Amino acid sequence: MAPKNKRDTPTGTADQACKRLKDDIKAETAVSEPKVEDVQDNNNLKEDVKVPTNGSKPAVESSNEGESHVNGDKNADKTNGDDQVKSDETKEEEVKPAVTETKPAEASTSTTNSAAAGGGDEEPEEDDDPTGTLLICGGANWDMTGRKELPKTAKKPVENDPAARNLWAPHRATIDGKTLRVRGVFSGCSACHSVIVTEDGVTMTFGRNDKGQLGVGSTGTTKVTPVVVEALKGINIVAAACGRSHTLFLDADGIVYACGDNKMGQLGTNQMAVQQLNSPVRIAFKENKPIVKVACGAEFSMIVDDEGRLYSFGHPEHGQLGHNSEGKYFTSGNKFAFHCEYAPRRVVTFIEKSREGHISPVDEVFITDVACGTNHTLAVDKKHRCFAWGFAGYHRLGHCETKNELVPRSIKNFDAPPASGRGAARVFAGASHSMALDVNGLLYFWGQNKSSGEATMYPKNVQDLCGWRVSAVSCANRSIFVIADGVAISWGPSPTYGELGYGEGKAKSSTTPQEVKTLEGFNISNVACGFAHTLLIAKDKKPEERQALDKMKSWP
Repeated sequence: MAPKNKRDTPTGTADQACKRLKDDIKAETAVSEPKVEDVQDNNNLKEDVKVPTNGSKPAVESSNEGESHVNGDKNADKTNGDDQVKSDETKEEEVKPAVTETKPAEASTSTTNSAAAGGGDEEPEEDDDPTGTLLICGGANWDMTGRKELPKTAKKPVENDPAARNLWAPHRATIDGKTLRVRGVFSGCSACHSVIVTEDGVTMTFGRNDKGQLGVGSTGTTKVTPVVVEALKGINIVAAACGRSHTLFLDADGIVYACGDNKMGQLGTNQMAVQQLNSPVRIAFKENKPIVKVACGAEFSMIVDDEGRLYSFGHPEHGQLGHNSEGKYFTSGNKFAFHCEYAPRRVVTFIEKSREGHISPVDEVFITDVACGTNHTLAVDKKHRCFAWGFAGYHRLGHCETKNELVPRSIKNFDAPPASGRGAARVFAGASHSMALDVNGLLYFWGQNKSSGEATMYPKNVQDLCGWRVSAVSCANRSIFVIADGVAISWGPSPTYGELGYGEGKAKSSTTPQEVKTLEGFNISNVACGFAHTLLIAKDKKPEERQALDKMKSWP
């Protein structure tokens, strides 16, 4: 990304004013011969006029303050505008060592939610429209992804389907030869299936369907390419979340629909006898409040109502539901089972823990964001406090200890007065790692995304992305995909199936953030990661954007 254009610095403004004042004084002295005393007074005046020239320059300081805000440099150079630009360019190169320096011209175009995430200037109106062309990369052989052999429940072997293959570079998704334009993409770190909402508001799903998670009325038959969810026709779906084998859909009226596996109550329909639903049905939410957020772990779910109250249902193991219990009980001998939650139950207790180990309740919690990993949950409230609970392995909770948390516990790194700028704004969860975007747009990581690497015990800033304005983040099982200043950046350990999008014959994994060169020149506005695949939305309003997309390989 090239440094932003700096405003011209009017360094000569004060000098010119001083010169004009001097000329006026000389003109007055030429009209009438002054006395010696008058000449001395005028000389004193000249000296007084020179003071502002070497003193403060409001116009220059204003310009420098604006540049300092963008580049994060409080000690902006005030001597020369050209030198300032050169200095700032050097700083931009220093803060992004791991990302290739050559950036596409479109990178300067901010994406849909970058102003809210990064605190930048107002975005152009055209970026308010989330619609764009659907791109996909990663493992599209849904039944075999993450498996060594084809399961018996797979009715259709997909090895002979040309669409069921690893896509090492992003491909333009098509249906019947026509480019697929979408306004929303959704998946999950444990999911081998995905949900998309087309530009016309049609909800479609594709991927693994062994438990009816696609909601197409049948089970067992994997849908390699997107198909319409007939049960949701006429319903305006605005968000969705995918678990390992279940799916939640949220409509514009705040109603949640669920389908897929229900053995652990993860559908929230309050039906213990119903272990699977092949079509979406409305969840049993007795509070009857509009829902604004949905999230899915592997076998549990979270919803947030319009009053900031959090509810959970499904498998309680590791305390991931936040009800101060793992729900475990012994049946006979060494065998045990779990008390699952089959309907949404409110999470009422939030705590903080001092360094001395003292526990105290946290009051006035209004949840604004929630994310689920395989067995842990993250949430942010209106005061920008970040909570984490559930399975604590590999420090994915960020509490500097590996003890499971049965209720939401605040992460100390984000506990600070709002004016400090350390509060969390958004959260994201992978299988064994967590991420957060703070109120200043800085991205943090904790946990472990490489099985052979060391775990990060508490939230640490992703240094390679300092100076970038992050607009979208998504976590796969172990991989991470970020959109910053319209540029696609990804990293993750092997094995991979192409979800990083680096291209055929290129490196298949990376331990540090790398720009996705196959997407150079494209303006990416959103991203959603599944278990081993990635969905992206590429802007396509401008002629040059459409031309570039037309040259991209299509899928299937």
